[in-house]
Amino acid sequence: MNIVCLDLEGVLVPEIWIAFSEKTGIPEFRITTRDEPDYDKLMRYRLDLLDRHGLGLREIEEAIDGIEPLDGARQFLDALRERTQVVIISDTFEQFARPLMRKLGWPTLFCNTLEVGDGGKITGYRQRCAQSKLTTVKALQGCGFETVAAGDSFNDLAMIRASKAGFLFRSTDAIKAANPDIRAFEGYDEFLAAILGAL
Repeated sequence: MNIVCLDLEGVLVPEIWIAFSEKTGIPEFRITTRDEPDYDKLMRYRLDLLDRHGLGLREIEEAIDGIEPLDGARQFLDALRERTQVVIISDTFEQFARPLMRKLGWPTLFCNTLEVGDGGKITGYRQRCAQSKLTTVKALQGCGFETVAAGDSFNDLAMIRASKAGFLFRSTDAIKAANPDIRAFEGYDEFLAAILGAL
């Protein structure tokens, strides 16, 4: 039995923190897991930036309200879900994800959660589990699934390599160059065909 494990940001929707950077005009928020492989370091950096600028959950939610799925993402996801089970495994947060999941037709999402204090101040975050993408893929395999995984960032590589097949989608040139053995795609039609061919 197969299950496809997809990253969210960069694969199905634009990067939330980049959209937030554009809305606030603060370029430092543009750094993502494509740039910084250490997720804890990246989140500490983001929380510090939010604190310094007096920004919180409300301002991020306003940026998320303007985000639409990538062109063709909903159709890709619908076509994939007609053929196999799909789970989105993301390092985003449940507080960010709900409007995006609605726009994608409510797919299954495993993600993290924010700790939010008075006035919407983000005080911390809790990961669902350590190395959440790799841990989830291994747990699914332990339940009898064969996994096919895809993503675009450093934090997707472990789940991609642990799966029977794995792909990069709209990744950076640096990540693709450092992982030449992983097939990379830019368009949904070819991406869908590759996933279905691996099932």
